[in-house]
Amino acid sequence: MQKYDALSSTLSANAPPSVSAKQPPALYLLFFTEMWERFSYYGMRALLVLYMTSQLKYDDVKANLVYGAYTACVYAMPLLGGFLADRLLGYRKAVMLGGLVMMLGHFVLAIPSNSTFFVGLACLVCGNGFFKPNISTMVGKLYEQGDPRRDSGFSFFYMGINIGAFFGSLLCGFLGQKVDWHLGFGLAGVFMLLGIVTFTVWQARLGDVGLPPEPDTLSSPSPIGLRWETAIYLGAFLSIPIFVYLISSYEVMNYIMTPLCVSAFGYLLFVAFREGGEAGGRLLVAVILIFSSALFWAFFEQGGGSLNLFANRNVDMNFFGTELSSAAVNNALNPFFVIVFSAAFASIWLWLASRNIEPTSPVKFALGFLQLGLGFYVFVIGGKLAGESGMVNLAFLALGYVFISTGELCLSPIGLSAVTKLSPARMTGMVMGAWFLASAFGQYLAGIIGTWMAIPHDSGAGALKPIESLAIYSGVFEKITLVCIGAAVVLFLLVPFMNKQMHGVK
Repeated sequence: MQKYDALSSTLSANAPPSVSAKQPPALYLLFFTEMWERFSYYGMRALLVLYMTSQLKYDDVKANLVYGAYTACVYAMPLLGGFLADRLLGYRKAVMLGGLVMMLGHFVLAIPSNSTFFVGLACLVCGNGFFKPNISTMVGKLYEQGDPRRDSGFSFFYMGINIGAFFGSLLCGFLGQKVDWHLGFGLAGVFMLLGIVTFTVWQARLGDVGLPPEPDTLSSPSPIGLRWETAIYLGAFLSIPIFVYLISSYEVMNYIMTPLCVSAFGYLLFVAFREGGEAGGRLLVAVILIFSSALFWAFFEQGGGSLNLFANRNVDMNFFGTELSSAAVNNALNPFFVIVFSAAFASIWLWLASRNIEPTSPVKFALGFLQLGLGFYVFVIGGKLAGESGMVNLAFLALGYVFISTGELCLSPIGLSAVTKLSPARMTGMVMGAWFLASAFGQYLAGIIGTWMAIPHDSGAGALKPIESLAIYSGVFEKITLVCIGAAVVLFLLVPFMNKQMHGVK
């Protein structure tokens, strides 16, 4: 804990007196709770596609589509979880419920039986829906409107996310791929338990933040006769078989994701135009940013799918004579670089804010797309220099992730902060849920994009050689680069309009 207080003090020292960087004490509680939860989630994520292709013997297409369906459900469920927390459950109870169900999911995956695979994934979906949007919403609730520490606080919180993701990917990825897959999944469950304990023991630091909005209503009977709180808990567990079906029958997602996203964004646009004025204008900008984030995540999330397979097949994992685990390295690079650069970005935003020259959120989003595109282009360059072996030097994988990670820092924590700043107070949780719904649509698209890089296991004369699979990966990476640059240009062109509609909010 002390070293994070020291970081906050360092930021304060670098900022002028008018912009204090000292953060609310409750931020550190949420930081550590989220850190352990992300350890568990990203530890499991590092193994998922490789486990499906090597142990369940799925081909690349099926593995990518199952992965896309699972991650889409993971990020769609927060729309409901955020709504229930806003109206009934409160953010704290939602986080506790989500953490417990996620822990159950990890331990189910640790069972050495393929028959329980989809049950474990379904538990993770359900738990994440209650956990993820509401812990982020509580971070936003720690700050008053206009508090210049907000973006810095979210960047610091985001560093906690990535510390957990780094160690989870590294440890679970190595243990799962090199020792035993189910041990890797089980280790993720142990650290989810640690997150629950952290939150339970120190939640008094939150004060009134996250308590149920209407305690009397929560205790009153629901239409099915049970108390509302009990009914919500029961409903959460009854949803697990539904998610088993959606993930295992991934084709069904084709008929769910697009109508769901269109309905959600249509409703938010309706509210924005109905509200009008400053509130409506700000909500409209939030919708534009949330919508654009879906495209960002469609490319970024290749890290858990096609980039995992690319690293396993076409990146030389020999590091000074040691053969590294591709699952661990590929999935740990992004959070490692986010950790390295998070403090610098938080300090930069504070420094610029103190001089009234901080870029607005739309500008930061455009910069995020530019850097994401540059990261994928580094992979293309690495492929061109690979030679006849078809094996890309590990340095290119690392350098590409540098730019992908700095792009993420310009968009993801800024997006979380923007949602809490631009949303009407009464529906912050729902708009935060829409942010994760856009992520869900991006994850769904990521699975489809991953199928474009599917490598046949047998081409008639045996498996493809690395030089042949590299050509497939590089061709798609180059197209991703061009689309990212185009998205950045569009956002830059929309900046004047969005700045006007934000009415002074940055």
